[in-house]
Amino acid sequence: MDYRNLGRTGVKVSEFCLGAMMFGEWGNTDRDECIRITHAALDAGINFIDTADAYSNGESEEILAIALQGRRDDVVLATKCHLPMSHEPNHQGSSRRWIMKACDDSLRRLQTDWIDLFQVHRLDSEADHDETLGALTDLVRAGKVRYIGSSTYPPSAIVEAQWVADRRGRERFICEQPPYSVLYRGVETEVLPTCERYGMGVIPWGPLGGGWLSGRWRKGAQDMESSRANRVPARYDLSIPENQVKLDAVEELTLLAEEVGMSVIHLALAFVLNHPAITAAIIGPRTMEHLESQIGAADVHLDPDVLDRIDKIVPPGHNIARGDAGYRPPALLNAKLRRR
Repeated sequence: MDYRNLGRTGVKVSEFCLGAMMFGEWGNTDRDECIRITHAALDAGINFIDTADAYSNGESEEILAIALQGRRDDVVLATKCHLPMSHEPNHQGSSRRWIMKACDDSLRRLQTDWIDLFQVHRLDSEADHDETLGALTDLVRAGKVRYIGSSTYPPSAIVEAQWVADRRGRERFICEQPPYSVLYRGVETEVLPTCERYGMGVIPWGPLGGGWLSGRWRKGAQDMESSRANRVPARYDLSIPENQVKLDAVEELTLLAEEVGMSVIHLALAFVLNHPAITAAIIGPRTMEHLESQIGAADVHLDPDVLDRIDKIVPPGHNIARGDAGYRPPALLNAKLRRR
């Protein structure tokens, strides 16, 4: 396992980050197996783990607390806040009020004194950057958080947050966590170059396309399914034309992987790790078999001609399905914001 710098922090993290979204009710309800997966990942050299308060409503963090007993000091532990944790209107978002409570709640569930990387899960268009960064800065200065980051921010917000941090003397986001895979390459246009410009680490989620590049999604296959489909069904509905195009691309990528002697899983992960902006790719195994099928990609190298062929299947900077972009501007979702 190779290790890379997390932005300009000097912290070394493994090129794979263990994502714990599937730990708990959202994925694997067998806590003992989730703990075994975590231990196997650590034993394989992974020292970077990412979760969020919203994953199974805090259960993922609780599982990690058990799994990391006796090993916490060796792990760069990341979690996130922002997504709703109840039906109460202020139990979500990026206000000082919620960030402070969310951090304390995560520390309690994780049974730790500090969070290495505390991230804002999504941009809050109703909270000023200075409100958010001010709260996060106070958490860093209180010793509860070491570094702060963003997730699925558009490039304009990444830049604005850097400017606000500089002008207001706040802690700055040291990394961004965007969606990135062979199937959704939109972040190559501006997000990744912007992160490089500001010296930010990049830890992309969804390198296997939300399961599309797991090897199970093939034309004519009978067992195409995803544990995520209940939460975001539109991303997996094959009656949607975009998803049919995505299925065509998956078929071509699978055939390419077979031709060069590797699994489509290894092809997809190696592709993401190949981009110079990427620090670590987040893998989110639900089972031990998933982890074992993915972790070997750390030893895979893609020749330039293979990368060129991938570019022909899915052009650089292109998202096949709009829903895979992760972020849509509020004005496109709420008609009141674009009409007088």
